[in-house]
Amino acid sequence: MSEKKRLLGKESLGLSFGALVGLALVGVPRVIAHDLELVGSAVNSVLVFVPLAVWLAVVLWRRVPNPFLTLLVIGVYYGFLLAVVHQILWTEAFEGDPPALGGNLAGALSGPMEAVVLRGFAFLSSLVTGAAVGAAVGVVGWLLAKTVPALRPHSRT
Repeated sequence: MSEKKRLLGKESLGLSFGALVGLALVGVPRVIAHDLELVGSAVNSVLVFVPLAVWLAVVLWRRVPNPFLTLLVIGVYYGFLLAVVHQILWTEAFEGDPPALGGNLAGALSGPMEAVVLRGFAFLSSLVTGAAVGAAVGVVGWLLAKTVPALRPHSRT
């Protein structure tokens, strides 16, 4: 088995691919609610923090070998889903008035090329955001697993 498969496989992450994607999907309702402005700030806060708590609880409950890595991977998957949902809801989110380049770049590109640039940066931004969220939750998971004996990963025998 290649080193990459071992690093990102169930053996090292402690969860199947389907479970990782399923956990990432728990965050998608917040993205939809935010883009379509469906909820107020209190409900939005619940939709922000409950998925992260679910990620953390599942990873610690399953006592995965490396909580940081597992939560980082979940965050990257979440970032990808975030990016895709933002692209799908782009027109509705901006109510027909999408963002435009400003300053020295205003009018420098054709309309379609400007949209490609803006959507491309939005996509990358979502990936970075997901990875950062996964890393932040991963640090919390790693610290809890290190300090609470009942949450430590199963030892390999």
